[in-house]
Amino acid sequence: MKNNSLIITFFACFLLITSCSDVYKFSLQHKKQVTLNTNLDITLKEEKNKTINSVQFFVNGKEISSEGNTISINTTELGVGKHQISALVFYTEKTKKINNFFEVLANETPVVYDFKIINEYPHDKTAYTQGLEYYNGFLYETTGHRGESKLRKVEIKTGKILKNIDLDDKYFGEGMTIFNNKIYWLTWQAKKGFVYNLDTFEQEKEFTYNNSKEGWGLTHNNSELIKSDGTNKIWFLDPETLEEKKSIQVYTNKYAVGDLNELELINDKIYANKYQQNAIVIINSSTGVVEGIANLKELEAEMKKTQKLVAQDEVLNGIAFDAENNRLFVTGKHWGKLFEIELIKKQ
Repeated sequence: MKNNSLIITFFACFLLITSCSDVYKFSLQHKKQVTLNTNLDITLKEEKNKTINSVQFFVNGKEISSEGNTISINTTELGVGKHQISALVFYTEKTKKINNFFEVLANETPVVYDFKIINEYPHDKTAYTQGLEYYNGFLYETTGHRGESKLRKVEIKTGKILKNIDLDDKYFGEGMTIFNNKIYWLTWQAKKGFVYNLDTFEQEKEFTYNNSKEGWGLTHNNSELIKSDGTNKIWFLDPETLEEKKSIQVYTNKYAVGDLNELELINDKIYANKYQQNAIVIINSSTGVVEGIANLKELEAEMKKTQKLVAQDEVLNGIAFDAENNRLFVTGKHWGKLFEIELIKKQ
């Protein structure tokens, strides 16, 4: 009996040793953060230097050609943001997939802007402003809250509401833009938007967005609609199918910039309100790099000279640009004023 126990123990140990010797331990070795326009080297390692037949590398699901167990990626083609690296490893008639992530930061420090007030105009302080756009001499505005969401045409100098429709009470209205004589209006959490006739405000159709998290801000670049969803992502939609075709991530040279809200495209740069920060972030529309930050906290202070802002969310929101006359308009949620301002580089 004792000899049998020894034999069993011996074979158990032998099987344990041989099975352990077949265990492969892989890892992807690379820097966790790099800057835009630099190269990132990524190497697949096996802890015990065992034989690997071959490796296929993928970045964001796209295969990258390689020789051996190392690749070098040019981050210029990726843009800023968090990216996934995957390796499909072939070894001893087996395969294994390994995933990891790295971040690409901007390669420049944002320019900081102050501001100068050029003009002040009256604004409906009951308006919980979500979207704002200048078009042919008038402002078009959308407001939020369920049961209070409205689409309006407004006279700038007087603040007079010239045309107004209500959104269905079940929806929380968000940002809007005007493109090809149509008004596109987002809702917050319903993953649904609406298209209206610019002249009559009659609803013509609706659309859904399934990739982005929510509906926040909206603008366009004359060929695509550009949408924010409250994260650090900006989405680009086909204006005909209204499908989300692609997205960029928004980063400074230090971190991702989230809470992006109302949008306006000015000279091919995306101007975005950063929710509850009383700031405008100026974004490269191709790369997602934050090129500038306008600190408008003192504008809120200016607003408080004539109006008491009660709620925490009564902050700067609403950007409109008159390209022909180079006028920049901003306002806020429940603000009784619309400001025409000029941004000035801080010395």
